[in-house]
Amino acid sequence: MSKVVKLWKKTTLISRIVIGIIIGIILGLTVPGASVIGLFGTLFVGALKSVAPILVFVLVLSSIANTTGGFGHKFKTVIILYLTSTLLAALVAVIASFLFPVNLTLNLDAYQTDAIPSSIADVLINMFNNIVSNPITALANANYLCILAWAILLGIAMHRASASVKNALVSVSDAVSQIVKWIISCAPIGILGLVYTTVSENGLGIFKDYGKLLLVLVSAMLIVALVIDPIIASIALKRNAYPLALRCLRESGITAFFTRSSAANIPVNMNLCKRLGLDKDMYSVSLPLGATINMDGAAVTITVMALATAHTMGISVDMPTALLLSFLATLGACGASGIAGGSLLLIPMACSLFGVGQDISMQVVAIGMIIGVVQDSLETAINSSGDVLFAATAEYRSWIKEGREFKVGAIINDDKDE
Repeated sequence: MSKVVKLWKKTTLISRIVIGIIIGIILGLTVPGASVIGLFGTLFVGALKSVAPILVFVLVLSSIANTTGGFGHKFKTVIILYLTSTLLAALVAVIASFLFPVNLTLNLDAYQTDAIPSSIADVLINMFNNIVSNPITALANANYLCILAWAILLGIAMHRASASVKNALVSVSDAVSQIVKWIISCAPIGILGLVYTTVSENGLGIFKDYGKLLLVLVSAMLIVALVIDPIIASIALKRNAYPLALRCLRESGITAFFTRSSAANIPVNMNLCKRLGLDKDMYSVSLPLGATINMDGAAVTITVMALATAHTMGISVDMPTALLLSFLATLGACGASGIAGGSLLLIPMACSLFGVGQDISMQVVAIGMIIGVVQDSLETAINSSGDVLFAATAEYRSWIKEGREFKVGAIINDDKDE
């Protein structure tokens, strides 16, 4: 047993996760009724979700209070990268939908909800309202727009605080970060439980019933992750960014795929940024910002589902209208994190561009919820891994200007136990 423990400790975290995935699949197929196995996944996601808002708040507050300035240009770069990527993702979805039109079977019961935005104005109003929410409520509900706003304001206000106060903030930040390390170390067991639940409850039937729709969605998202995003990063750096993109997909995307929560994956992303040697002051703000406005997967989902609805209804969509849909999907996706239900509830808003009523569009939302085990998982993986990719790209860009030698995507702080 001691040899097994030693071998386990020598194994990298990503290798442990792969082992957990394999065991989860085997258990899901052989003993589908063992709900206690799925409990590990529920506890893991719950722990990540509970610690993420506190982690973001204390890290941003501590970083702003202790910063000496000098990284404003990095934020400008990372915001441009986030928005450019989301817009191009929507355009990729348009092209994929035009090349491979999908017919939907709209015979499901409409999913009823009161949280449906009727226009892009509703999305933006909802987003601004979230910014000025009660900070205590924001922490409880993981409202990252409000958390960021309050952390930045308090950090600026405490910038002139005494050294002892600033050191106390750093100590609190380090303590929360240590808790995150403990939680992440449980990722192999947690993901084992998540995979088990997915396999035992859904099986492979979903691919048979909605195969073509899933193929278009998955293909568009993979093109964004494997082609568009690495090219954007490579152009920004004038270097090959594929090693970085692949590392982000492997070490951030896998956990995000199974947790299906960008918020829950923020601690994982921060751990990866630390290992990449990035500036903590930078990524502690840019990652939660990316979880809000870097929504490649959401833009793909909104665009593909809206165009599939139009095709099913026999509505002819010309290219100018499709381009307008891309901008609408980009703006909507940036505000999706503040809306209960995420990107799926923005489908009716996009469908309204084609004159499709809510009674039809909500049936499409229902289809989205059925395929969510694949669609939402991959969407989250693309979004979350992109957060790290572009946060790192923005900082690497500043390193290049400073004449600093480095290898793109190389691990600098290598700690296998983290």
